[in-house]
Amino acid sequence: MSTSSPTIPPDVAAHVLCHYGRGGYPAGDWAEALISLISRADDLNRDRFAAGFPDYVAAITAIKYDPNGVAYLLDLAAGRCTRCKTTDGPNTAASLCEACDQPMPLDGVA
Repeated sequence: MSTSSPTIPPDVAAHVLCHYGRGGYPAGDWAEALISLISRADDLNRDRFAAGFPDYVAAITAIKYDPNGVAYLLDLAAGRCTRCKTTDGPNTAASLCEACDQPMPLDGVA
């Protein structure tokens, strides 16, 4: 199993949320079939899917196995910072706003 943590785009988060009936908006036919296949795959085949579709695999893994996965995907789909929950943006690749991604040191000197 891969140990990397791919970036989940807002549209992918919304598609996976919709598939599981937790909000978001529906994907197209092809992407919906992909989500369905990944969600039913065993570990070996899910790893194979991750080679081509790491964002969908990460989102499905989050919603299925992480107790905070739904909240995390809702934040991503809405464009909120996953740490402070603001929409001030722009968000970095780590899904954090710039202030959370580059916090000021405690001594105040950057």
